[in-house]
Amino acid sequence: MTALTLAALALWLVIAMFPFVWTAWGSFKIENDFFSKADWTQALTGPLTRATYGSAFTGAGYYGAWIREEFWRAALNTGIVVVCVVAISLTLGTLGGYALSRSTYRYAFWLLIVALVFRAMPPITLVSGYLLPFYQWNLWGHLPTAIIVLVAINQPFTLWMLTAFFRNIPRDLDESARVDGCTPFQAFRHVIIPVMWPGVITTGLFSFLLAYNDFVVTAMLLSKDNQTMIPKIASFLGTTQTEGNIMFAVSSVVSVTAPLFVLVMVFQRQIVSGLTAGAVKG
Repeated sequence: MTALTLAALALWLVIAMFPFVWTAWGSFKIENDFFSKADWTQALTGPLTRATYGSAFTGAGYYGAWIREEFWRAALNTGIVVVCVVAISLTLGTLGGYALSRSTYRYAFWLLIVALVFRAMPPITLVSGYLLPFYQWNLWGHLPTAIIVLVAINQPFTLWMLTAFFRNIPRDLDESARVDGCTPFQAFRHVIIPVMWPGVITTGLFSFLLAYNDFVVTAMLLSKDNQTMIPKIASFLGTTQTEGNIMFAVSSVVSVTAPLFVLVMVFQRQIVSGLTAGAVKG
């Protein structure tokens, strides 16, 4: 690797990391330092933060967001939504993707085309048209309603991705398992799924990101008590006149983003393996 390549990689790394590092740094300052118009270096040195708290760094933003404004409740709601969406999407997606990949009928192709059309639709389409029934049936504001809608939005993508992975697995494996006495479901459970783990993990990660980062569905369908993290951050920014809300939002953004770095680092091999094994070819 040449010096020029190393320099280019270092520059790219700085550019890519700067927004998060800057936000994380500023989350430990007070608002008048981080957003100072008179002198931007106050965001680095934090003179007003030091004058207020006796140190150039403070966790007041995190305390206010997580404790005073109960951001922990939004984090708990997000965890429930994410786990349910990923579990249901992968269960339905693996069964559907396997069936479509092994089907020799023409309708399998048209089902995937219909799924692609639904995937291309704006997510708000599946929300706005059902708001009135949700109100009338007393379904609005509850987590299960948002979970069902997010699964419906995510399912076409899951189906397409897993079908592509399954098609890269030779049919000979199914036939060998059937010769050994397995039923179709046993062949799927004991022979195909172990080979599919990179694809399942990759698809699960993208399902996780959809549910974790969703704003449109959760903001429209969940009540204030059942808010997830992204709408909660938006509510901080929507009342900027209230003292401290801006820094609550900044601290919350760092809190939301940090787990994503950990997730990608833990599953990086499976993600790369899964993408090269199925998604790209599909």
